[in-house]
Amino acid sequence: MTASDDPNETFRIRIIDRLSDIPRAQWDALANPGWQLGSGGALRENPTLESSCQAKESDSQETAFNPFISHDFLSILEEAGCVEARTGWLPQHLLLEGPDNAPLAALPCYLKTHSMGEYVFDHAWADAFHRAGGEYYPKLQCSVPFTPATGRRFLTGTSPRREAAISALGAGLRELCRLRDASSGHITFLTKREWELLGEDGYLLRMDQQFHWANRGYADFDAFLADLSSRKRKQIRKERRAALAPGITIDWVTGNDLTEAHWDAFFAFYMDTGSRKWGRPYLNRTFFSLLGERLADRVLLIIARREGRMIAGALNLIGSNTLFGRNWGCIEDQPFLHFEVCYYQAIDFAIATGLDLVEAGAQGAHKLARGYLPTPTYSAHFITHPGFRQAVADYLEEERTAVAMESAAIAEHSPFRKG
Repeated sequence: MTASDDPNETFRIRIIDRLSDIPRAQWDALANPGWQLGSGGALRENPTLESSCQAKESDSQETAFNPFISHDFLSILEEAGCVEARTGWLPQHLLLEGPDNAPLAALPCYLKTHSMGEYVFDHAWADAFHRAGGEYYPKLQCSVPFTPATGRRFLTGTSPRREAAISALGAGLRELCRLRDASSGHITFLTKREWELLGEDGYLLRMDQQFHWANRGYADFDAFLADLSSRKRKQIRKERRAALAPGITIDWVTGNDLTEAHWDAFFAFYMDTGSRKWGRPYLNRTFFSLLGERLADRVLLIIARREGRMIAGALNLIGSNTLFGRNWGCIEDQPFLHFEVCYYQAIDFAIATGLDLVEAGAQGAHKLARGYLPTPTYSAHFITHPGFRQAVADYLEEERTAVAMESAAIAEHSPFRKG
């Protein structure tokens, strides 16, 4: 990467295996440069930067505050032991440094020995490569572990040479594949602009979709319902009445109101659902305590109670313009309670707090009927083996066409009123 007109200036990429090797302030200045994250997750715009103006003039995913790429969130995963060699997520973060060794850009990265916890599925690639006599693992994964939320992956601060930094880190990832004898490098849930730039650098491009809710300036939930077709309005009202049957109440818990009792209850929900659905939950109890300690103001727990007893809940993280739904769990069944806690209460909160979007997590075409519309997600991939790379490239070309056709077909069934 050339960052100035001086050809004698030297730049290097350094690999760190723990986030504590870089000061919090330095990392956050790269990850969320328009924002200052205080103690407990208190958030404010950086007074030295016009982040709000930047957000209006460019893709909000490029400029909005994203809690998942903060030093606090990523280091909590490491300190809790959720990401380490034992779990198959060995940190190998890339730092682009200038002549004075100051970090200019970063790329969160992990050496993986499996494909769990990623939400961009490559198990079929691994199986095919194995059948052909190759070793797919280890591989390199540039993402936020266990988090299918779109955001910046190439953390470049306020550098005017963002494109050059992305190219340099992309080249660094390819070199790291060689150094670690990794079959491939994968960058998932990155922004569309990052995706386009990596495509220009020869990375293979993949698309999928999620379902997101957009706030169109609604005054309240009824105003949102008024935008829907009559049939969908009736369906949602019926579901909410059933979910909020007598004895069921809902709490929004955030900031200083979060207690260890809340985390004890939510962890029980999380373990019950995770054990039944995936077989091995990714997060441990320590993670949730650290999350509440360091990022309480960025956390929203939506808790359902029956006669005062906590029976279900959803964990959300709060960005500057987006509510990110992450985990759900319950220990009692109640019709439509999942929809109420995860989707409708999230909409209520976004309207009440002026957030623009709700990202409700991966997959789930059933979200469409609840007002969440299909939204593309992006990933970029580098395959070291030339023959296998071409096979994956051919597959992805067909897959992108199929995803586009599916999205168009789904859009035809939008719950919103026509015209």
